[in-house]
Amino acid sequence: MIVQDVITHLEALAPLAYAEEFDNVGLLVGHKTTKVTGVLVTLDTLETVVDEAIENQCNLIVSFHPIIFKGLKKITGNTYVERVLIKAIEHKIAIYAIHTALDNAFEGSNAGLCDLLGLKNKAILIPQVGTIKQLTTYVPEQHADAVRTALFESSAGSIGNYTDCSFNSVGTGTFKGNEHSNPVMGAKHVLQKVSETKITVSFAKHLENDILKTLFSSHPYEEVAYEIIALENKNQHIGMGMVGQLEQPMDETSFIDFIKTRLNCTLIRHSEFLETPIQKVAVLGGSGSFAIEAAKAAGADAFITADLKYHDFFSAENSLLLADVGHYESEQHIKNILVAHLKKKITNFAVLLSKTNTNPVKYK
Repeated sequence: MIVQDVITHLEALAPLAYAEEFDNVGLLVGHKTTKVTGVLVTLDTLETVVDEAIENQCNLIVSFHPIIFKGLKKITGNTYVERVLIKAIEHKIAIYAIHTALDNAFEGSNAGLCDLLGLKNKAILIPQVGTIKQLTTYVPEQHADAVRTALFESSAGSIGNYTDCSFNSVGTGTFKGNEHSNPVMGAKHVLQKVSETKITVSFAKHLENDILKTLFSSHPYEEVAYEIIALENKNQHIGMGMVGQLEQPMDETSFIDFIKTRLNCTLIRHSEFLETPIQKVAVLGGSGSFAIEAAKAAGADAFITADLKYHDFFSAENSLLLADVGHYESEQHIKNILVAHLKKKITNFAVLLSKTNTNPVKYK
C-alpha cells in the first residue's frame, strides 16, 4: 500500500473539493508513491505526535488540522511548525490534513458530534452552494441509452434519495467535418443532419473528471459536444454544521450537564438561560460563531460550538442557548471517525489512534 491508496480512502469520505477556500488540506509533506508502513491518526501534528509515529513505525500521519496553514518563508526550527516539518522530513514521514473537507462531509466531523449527543434526524446547518453541477450532451438517438447508462454508473444523475435521474429531449443535430475530421456518420465536407437526444444530468462537483472520462469513452462521436454549468442549488449533503433533535427535551441545566458528560468537558461557557426546554440542537465543531444566525434560522433551541467571543454571546438575543464547549472538546472525536473509516477500508493494515493529547488549553 502506498500513500495515495490511503488518500483515496480518506477522500471517499471527505472529498477535498468541498474544503473551504481558506484551508490547506491534502498531502502537506511527503510523496504519494511512498510505501506505507503504518498510519497514525491525530487531531494535530505536534513534535510529540511525530515522535509517536516514529516509535510505532508509522510513516504517514493523518491529521485533522493542517500543520502548514500560512505561508512559510524559511524552515529553521524556530517555531513548533518548523520543528515538526524538519522532524517529519528527516524521518521520511508524510503528513496529510483533512480539516474542513471533513467538516463539510455529511458523515464527517459534525455528524460525529451529533452521534455523541444522540441527536436524531440530522441535517446540514449551512448547505454549500455551487457544489452541484449539470452536464448536457447531445448523442445520436440510437446511442443515447448506452451513454446515459454509462453516466449513471459513474454516479451522475443522483438527486437525494433518487438515482438514474435525467432529462431527455429529441431534436436535430447538424455538423460538417473538415479535411482533418473522421466523422462517425456521413463524410467530410458534407453537412449532416442527425436525430439526436439531448441528455441532461446533475452530478457532485468532485466527480467531474470521472464523469467527463465516462462521457468521452461512451460517446460515439469523434468530437463530443457538451456543456457543464455550476448550479446555485444548496447541497443538502455538503456543508458546515448540523442540526438534529434529542429524543426527549431537557431543561437547560440538565442539558449543560449532559453536554459535559458526553463531551468530557470540565466547564462550558454559555449564554443566559431562557427557561425553555431544549430539544432541537445545532452543532458546529471548532470556531463556529459565524453560524449563530443559521442556528437561529433553523429553529434550534441550543447551539453547541467553540471559540465564542464576548460579544458573540449577545447574539443569542433571547432566542436560543449558546454553549461554548471548547475547540478541542468539540473536535476530539474526529480521530475516532477517521480511524474507524480507515480500518473498515484497510482491514489488514496498521491504523493507529494517536494517544497524544494535543489540547493546548488547560483548566484549573
